[in-house]
Amino acid sequence: MSDPDITADLQQLTSDLKQLEAEYNMFFAGRLPRPPWETRGRVEALIKRWDRRRIDTSAERFRFQTLQSRFASFVDLWDRGQRAREEGRSGPFTHSAPREVKPHKEPPKEHRILHVTAFRDPLHEMEKLHALYDSLMEARREVGGDVVPFHKFATMVKDQVTKLRDTGTPEVTFRVTMKEGKVNFTARTVKDD
Repeated sequence: MSDPDITADLQQLTSDLKQLEAEYNMFFAGRLPRPPWETRGRVEALIKRWDRRRIDTSAERFRFQTLQSRFASFVDLWDRGQRAREEGRSGPFTHSAPREVKPHKEPPKEHRILHVTAFRDPLHEMEKLHALYDSLMEARREVGGDVVPFHKFATMVKDQVTKLRDTGTPEVTFRVTMKEGKVNFTARTVKDD
């Protein structure tokens, strides 16, 4: 049969231990000027009283031992925190200010020449035209750009070669480059290259 004194005291001990924990948290947060010695003394006295007495039921004995070990763990933690505070070093309750997060700087993108080829007549140099197309579309995919159908690309290259050849240059150079994360596709006459 359960002792009414132990039942009432265990309820009181549970309540006081919660209060003591809250008061220590407020003390270490700077909201209480001094440690909660009165509450701690009350809890210690209750634990000492029942530590010396016999507790008949195993459920109450287990509950008391759980509260007793919880109190002992808290006392160790609180004492270490107070010692660290008095010595001016960081302890278990020291909260450091959040570190300033520096924005991630992306390394500068290098200038890369991906493909260079020259044409006299692109429609008779299909292998070179396909290689140029593949290089350009791969670069565009890399930066998230759209892929152009090959027939449109071939027409554009043919028109560019025809236009620049009309200026008196027999050969036109096309260059695919990547600069600062952007794809550049340029056509130049050979004498300008």
